[in-house]
Amino acid sequence: SILSLYLSAFHFFVVTLHNDITKKMVDKFLLAPYYWTLRLRHRLYDKGILKSSSSPVPTICVGNITVGGTGKTPHTEMLIRILQEIPSWKGKHIAVLSRGYKRKSKGFLIVEADGTADRYGDEPLQIKRKFPEITVAVDKDRNHGCEMLSRQSTGSKGNRTPAADIIILDDAFQHRALKPSMSIVLVDYNRPVHTDHLLPIGRLRDIPERIRKADIVIVTKCPAYMEESSKDKWKKDLGIEGTLLFSTVNYDELEPVFPEGDHRYVHSHRAILFTGIANDAPLYTYLGDRYGIMEHFRFGDHHSFSGKDIRLIGRAAEMFPTALVATTEKDSQRISGRTDIPERMKAKMFYAPIKVGFLTEEEAALFKEKVSALK
Repeated sequence: SILSLYLSAFHFFVVTLHNDITKKMVDKFLLAPYYWTLRLRHRLYDKGILKSSSSPVPTICVGNITVGGTGKTPHTEMLIRILQEIPSWKGKHIAVLSRGYKRKSKGFLIVEADGTADRYGDEPLQIKRKFPEITVAVDKDRNHGCEMLSRQSTGSKGNRTPAADIIILDDAFQHRALKPSMSIVLVDYNRPVHTDHLLPIGRLRDIPERIRKADIVIVTKCPAYMEESSKDKWKKDLGIEGTLLFSTVNYDELEPVFPEGDHRYVHSHRAILFTGIANDAPLYTYLGDRYGIMEHFRFGDHHSFSGKDIRLIGRAAEMFPTALVATTEKDSQRISGRTDIPERMKAKMFYAPIKVGFLTEEEAALFKEKVSALK
């Protein structure tokens, strides 16, 4: 088939020419239509032929140039916490605007904490439940969403939400029609963009040099300690002259997905794990240090769990009756609204809350300084 020939050609270049020239040849020639379309699009925006507009209030974009797995949601949550702490933004009204990936609704919606992932998307719902005091909204049209959030809005229950003083844009780096006040781009430590390829061969959805347009680049999912020489190499490899920071993943104690959760299962020696995220390796490692993983069901990112999936997980839970059933925080948003989970499964189903933090206090201070200066 055409796809087989395409991949064979790619394999030839990679196997025979292991250097940076190979990557450039793959992206510019084998992936020429996609590569040059992206280049042309950015060129038209950079020259002002395609128009960008700014939000009525300050905006911070948290995005990436890859398909999932860099940790946008936990970094958005970290940013919310920092904005709530620093003097220049403390007490101001914070809003988060997301596309609401894979939601079944349309248009602009204010997220309600007791809503469903089908209506809002799992990530916006997770953020709203963790930060009920802020406004979270979904809208595919980021310009329209910012316009709506910059004034008082009305939720589905008729409650009024105050106008936002600042808006965090979740996954909007490719949305060039909106010009953010600050752009933060995330890069996965385990999958460097400078060695990756554009879709469909790699996981890049944008050209790697675009990260140089960001105000801050954060390398995510790093080991807990990195030598300065390693950080310097990252900066050189990415070609970044501006601010480059490094963060790592941490997990809090397991929390029940349902109110019926029985904490005695947390002390089990066995666990059944199911995940529907782009990269579950950090969670698998974390749980693997505490439990024997008897079964691991891995689904696609933002997976919509079916009755068949629930029965599959349920059979494993019956096979290991004392085992904990664990999942990710994001997946718990989609599971918690289901009505077909057996009571005995609800008792043993827990998720691992995720947090991120910078590797050093100096990096954390620099990040806060950059955000504090935003006006």
